[in-house]
Amino acid sequence: MEMMINEPLPGKEECAGSLKNVLDALYVLNGKWRLALILSLVQSSKRFNEIQHELTGISSRILAKELKDLELNDFVTRNVYPTTPVSIIYEATEYSRTLKNVIGELSAWGGQHREKIKQSMRKQSLMPV
Repeated sequence: MEMMINEPLPGKEECAGSLKNVLDALYVLNGKWRLALILSLVQSSKRFNEIQHELTGISSRILAKELKDLELNDFVTRNVYPTTPVSIIYEATEYSRTLKNVIGELSAWGGQHREKIKQSMRKQSLMPV
């Protein structure tokens, strides 16, 4: 991922519209767990406990809240099956798959950032004290 240095800066209206769009996206996707949760369910449908086991560190209360919020925003569906006991399976919607490029870009940027931090730490460890 390269940054284009010679690109002209967008105008005031375009910036304002872009900022509004970014804020709307962050409002829906904000939080430590939401993108990870969507990514987990895009890979395969899962039961609550399977999700909690996969997302190490998330509490039951937070997972339940995040699933409810994602369901309200049409990223996740909650399927209830009349078995004994009742089976509840969560799955990603087609709408959640529209985040594929966003998640890909975040992953690429995260890897790039991790390398930058590693290089910075190496340089600091080589500096004389």
